[in-house]
Amino acid sequence: MSSNKLEKLLNPSTDGDLGSLISRARRMGELTGILCRALPESDRNAIVAANLRDDGELVVICASSAWASRLRYETDRLLQAATDAGIAARSCRVRVSQG
Repeated sequence: MSSNKLEKLLNPSTDGDLGSLISRARRMGELTGILCRALPESDRNAIVAANLRDDGELVVICASSAWASRLRYETDRLLQAATDAGIAARSCRVRVSQG
C-alpha cells in the first residue's frame, strides 16, 4: 500500500475509511482523561474508558466490580467534570469492562 493511500485511510480530517473512527477514539480518550483527572489520585486508575452517548448518557467503563461500586459514588463529580469541559452529559452510568 502506498504511503498516500495509507495517509488518506488514517486521516481523521477527511472522510476516509478510518477517519471518523480515529476521531471518535481520540474524543473518547480525551473524555477518559478529563474524568480520570477529576477523581482523587487514588481512584484515577479505575477508569478504563469513557464515552458519551447521543442521548447525553455518560458511560464510564472500569476494570472491576469493586471499582464500579466506588465510582458510582463519584457520578456527580464525573458529571460536573464533563460539564466543566463543555460536554453535555445528562446522566452517568458505570459499567464493568468485559475483558
